[in-house]
Amino acid sequence: MLTSTIGPAVQLGLRCVGVWPNSMMIFPRIFWIVTVSFIQTFQFRYLLAHSGFMELMRIMDSVSLTLAYTITILKLFAFWINYNIFHDILEMMENDWEKSTKIECDHSTMTSKIILAHRYSNLIISVYCISAFFYATGTFVIGDNNYDEGEERELLLKMILPFNSNKSPIYEIVIITQFFHQLLTTAVAAVLSSLIVALILHLGGQVDILCEMLLRISGKDIEGNLSLAILKNAIAKHQRIILFSDNIESLFTYFSLMQFMSNILIICCLGFMIVTSISEGEIEAARLTKSILFYVAIVIEAFVICFAGEYVTAKGKLIGDVAYESLWYDLKPNESRLLLLIILRSQKKLTITAGKIMELSLERFTGRTSQYQRISHYTIIWIV
Repeated sequence: MLTSTIGPAVQLGLRCVGVWPNSMMIFPRIFWIVTVSFIQTFQFRYLLAHSGFMELMRIMDSVSLTLAYTITILKLFAFWINYNIFHDILEMMENDWEKSTKIECDHSTMTSKIILAHRYSNLIISVYCISAFFYATGTFVIGDNNYDEGEERELLLKMILPFNSNKSPIYEIVIITQFFHQLLTTAVAAVLSSLIVALILHLGGQVDILCEMLLRISGKDIEGNLSLAILKNAIAKHQRIILFSDNIESLFTYFSLMQFMSNILIICCLGFMIVTSISEGEIEAARLTKSILFYVAIVIEAFVICFAGEYVTAKGKLIGDVAYESLWYDLKPNESRLLLLIILRSQKKLTITAGKIMELSLERFTGRTSQYQRISHYTIIWIV
């Protein structure tokens, strides 16, 4: 039975990173801290050792993946620190669901949002995992084509390890371990993006219920003195929506700031790799495929957080519009004042910001994407 916009796949992912209530928390957190710290140490050693201009393609490849790892663990730290906020959000979602089951139309509204959230979550996770798979496949193909006897063998995650990883079966063990860890890390990044979608769709469902509540005020309700009770319930629900939105903002504001700061560099690196993969009429299919799919995943990540901000803002504005379209002119003075409170409060936008610096919206996304493309273009021209 569907009871939450947070689907089973997202719940499993949150359990694996130690943020889901009533699940193991210490062991998953220790696992991620230890493994990512180990990987990042040797990734940065690789970057420092291969900082020459002649190895620019390798540097771009390594920087994009290293930075993606860094941002993922920083996002996890942000979630661990704000665990109490996330717990409050889950409690509010559970209470909202219990209330919606008592009214058929409210239950139908929330069920449709849950189905939509599960579909989007599965789609996002699938795209991310496909991207990780093709990235690994492309790296293996490039490594096999360029490998000569006696040279250092290509690793999936560019590292300088404290032991000789060229010999079999050590090389195979390292590659398999890197592949599964990269796939797991990519899945975690997808789960965090899917969680944003799940939360804003739950918020959207609650806004739709509030709007239906306001529109259900009829002449019979006014004559029967039921409109006052409906308006009081509407004000209480509006306050819960505002609190829920504020909690989402508190949970994701620094999360989204880190994402925006990293995306610009990752997209520049991937843009360089895509362009240089097409050289002198010869297309490096393996490098091009893995770079494009990685690029798509990064752009989706940026789009999701910007769409979340746009969606929340639009839903907040909708409350005021619907309140104004209701039968406010037939209400008694004391009742119309209650409705006026809803209209006035809805004029203050519900937003999701990046570090409380800038509001996230689709306009911000398109502007940022254009900026990333210009920077990538200028970087390539400068290098060439």
